[in-house]
Amino acid sequence: MGAKGLLVDYEWCSGCHTCEVACQLEHGYPSDQWGIKVHEVGPWEYAPKTWQYGYLPAPTDQCDLCADRVAKGHEPTCVKHCQAQVLKYGDLESLAKELACKPKQTLFCCDASA
Repeated sequence: MGAKGLLVDYEWCSGCHTCEVACQLEHGYPSDQWGIKVHEVGPWEYAPKTWQYGYLPAPTDQCDLCADRVAKGHEPTCVKHCQAQVLKYGDLESLAKELACKPKQTLFCCDASA
C-alpha cells in the first residue's frame, strides 16, 4: 500500500470551515485545536481592480488522515464534509498526477503512522 495524501484545490475553497468543524467533532478536539485549519489569504489589491483573496485549508500536525475512518473503508471526515469538494484523499502518486494538471492546488502528505 502506497503513501497517502490530501490534495487541496484552493482555487475553489469558499472558506466555510466545514472541514475544521468535522475534524474537531470526529476527533474530539477542543475549540482551539484542529487537524485541518482554513487560512485566509488577503484581501489586498495587487493591480488595478485585481484582488488577492482566497482560502487555503492546511492539515496540522494533529492530522492523521482519519486513520480509524480510513481503516473502515471511509474517506477522511474533512474530505467527506467539504462543501466545495476541494479536498481529495488518495495515493500520493495518483494525486501528484492530478496536481500537475491544474494550478492553485497543493498536495499534503500526512504521516498517519506518527
